[in-house]
Amino acid sequence: MSSMPADELTVAPTRSGPRRRLVVLVVVLTVGVLLVDQLTKVWALANLLETARRPLLGDLLGLRLVFNPGAALSIATGMTWVLTLIACAVVVVVVRVSRRLGSTGWAIALGLLLGGALGNLVDRLIREPGFGRGHVIDFIAYANVFVGNVADIAIVTAAALVVLQALRGIRLDGTREHTEPEHGSPKHAEPAPAELEHGEHGPDAPGADG
Repeated sequence: MSSMPADELTVAPTRSGPRRRLVVLVVVLTVGVLLVDQLTKVWALANLLETARRPLLGDLLGLRLVFNPGAALSIATGMTWVLTLIACAVVVVVVRVSRRLGSTGWAIALGLLLGGALGNLVDRLIREPGFGRGHVIDFIAYANVFVGNVADIAIVTAAALVVLQALRGIRLDGTREHTEPEHGSPKHAEPAPAELEHGEHGPDAPGADG
């Protein structure tokens, strides 16, 4: 009966352990963003009005209730079903790629993205006017530009992290696009044994033969 080499026995746990922790990080962030998003929307429905804006930082930041049938900046209004399908696709893709995680930065980005996508997807599935056509609850007013929610903040933050990881050349599995020396710049090559033997007076150096 042949036995498995010792190095093969030790490699699997070292790979599966960190990956499992990264998946747990994705799940925790996803659930956290989803809960905060939905709880703040419940609070907004109970305390804010569509007709009144509550200032927080003057005209720069405020609170105002908005029922958004479209995407951010009210884009694609009237295409709620399409946006619902896109959100479902995003959720499926994030869940699938999370199996190849090897980077903490990517894990944070995917957790925020998945939580934000689910937060707005829940609105489209359960809120008026009906299943798949529900209006997203927005209540954070940024100047007079647009009104968003916690899910939007998570999605934007995730997008910024994805760009940062791409600029750093870090792939989803944690490897880099360009291999770099482990300790910075490469060290000078060690002198060959022949050079050590001759010292400063190599075979061609003056006085080397006598």
